[in-house]
Amino acid sequence: MYEMSSYVFSHRSLRDITESMVYFMYTLSVQLSKKYGSIFTVHFGPKKVVVLAGYKTVKQALVNQAEDFGDRDITPVFYDFNQGHGILFANGDSWKEMRRFALTNLRNFGMGKKGSEEKILEEIPYLIEVLEKHEGKAFDTAQPVLYAASNIISAIVYGSRFEYTDPLFTGMVNRTNENVHLIGSASIQMYNMFPWLGPWINNLTHLKKNVADMKMEVTELARGLKETLNRHMCRGFVDSFLVRKQTLEESDNMDSFYHDDNLVFSVGNLFGAGTDTTGTTLRWGLLLMAKYPHIQDQVQEEISRVIGSRQTLVEDRKNLPYTDAVIHETQRLASITPMAVPHTTSRDVTFQGYFIKKGTSVIPLLTSVLQDDSEWESPHTFNPSHFLDEQGGFVKRDAFMAFSAGRRVCLGEGLARMELFLFFTSLLQRFRFSPPPGVTEDDLDLTPLPGFTLHPSPHQLCAVSRV
Repeated sequence: MYEMSSYVFSHRSLRDITESMVYFMYTLSVQLSKKYGSIFTVHFGPKKVVVLAGYKTVKQALVNQAEDFGDRDITPVFYDFNQGHGILFANGDSWKEMRRFALTNLRNFGMGKKGSEEKILEEIPYLIEVLEKHEGKAFDTAQPVLYAASNIISAIVYGSRFEYTDPLFTGMVNRTNENVHLIGSASIQMYNMFPWLGPWINNLTHLKKNVADMKMEVTELARGLKETLNRHMCRGFVDSFLVRKQTLEESDNMDSFYHDDNLVFSVGNLFGAGTDTTGTTLRWGLLLMAKYPHIQDQVQEEISRVIGSRQTLVEDRKNLPYTDAVIHETQRLASITPMAVPHTTSRDVTFQGYFIKKGTSVIPLLTSVLQDDSEWESPHTFNPSHFLDEQGGFVKRDAFMAFSAGRRVCLGEGLARMELFLFFTSLLQRFRFSPPPGVTEDDLDLTPLPGFTLHPSPHQLCAVSRV
């Protein structure tokens, strides 16, 4: 139909590629969309990618034409490690079956329900205990917060939590965190553009070792669960998968999708996503509270007035509109998955007058939705009023796509929302978060650390007990 405007990223140094990616994530929606419109192409080396910018365009693609834009773009690094198995980096019938099975079992084991609430409430005291040990002195929030978030998905996947001192557990979480940064590194982006460079990329070798270690650990944990498996009382996702696998084997169904590779990579996908996204968002929330103490004051006033000293429950959300707005605004402004996980067209499609071939890579620029100046009053500032009406009540916003949308919407959205609310309110109820001595609120840097998801830059905070 029409030739889409193009912007070319090619023949750059490794450093330039990194700067281009960061620029792409944060300014593409503002600068390039003004010049080229809400749909245009970019070229990463020889690869053509269609970029969708702005709420209306992204919604039209992911929601209104969900089937057309619903496949996953599996880049070389993810194909190397997943081989089309699992949930996050898979397509076709295997993906459909694994996603359906995962969603069903996450719900069965409490996602978005009382069961998950109980798991989170059980975990909160462990996290509070770690923070209290610092006695108000500055510390890095990364490990304790990620450990707490990881234990929720671990309890759902494996049927039990881990101790924060368990070397197996700390190794899994730390490796997940490391992989996020490695995958977003300049050299891995270069590998995705030019796979023949693989033998000379050290980060790729490191990633391969991490993935091999992950596969071995998941296999060993699954083997231990299999030895104590009760087909009539499943403890978590792994148990359910093993029971389904055994049932199909007994019926001589050898073409089943329920095989070891799908088990290992589905568990790896759930563990990685359940650890990184929630933990990272919670870290952004604490950093923003220290950055904007007047907003922290209002959150704590509301919690004290409505909850007092008792434990916050999910049902309290409706009575904590300001706190809920702050959590949503944290997700909006942090935009930890700015380019989502790239999609690909499942068939030839005509979209907004442009012809896009089947198999074309598509990036729905979530940052451009979450910071669309036609949808948000002050898109680039931290403003909880985005989610409040004139009476101070909470307001849902259609352009809030922190979990993406359509066929590939985050399947753990219900769990993540519950975790963020309960962890955030419990920590703000118990602690006052502030910069370290000698550091002012203005000194706290909100520049993200580039990676597959966007973490806060390394920082420390003080958590002073309010009890």
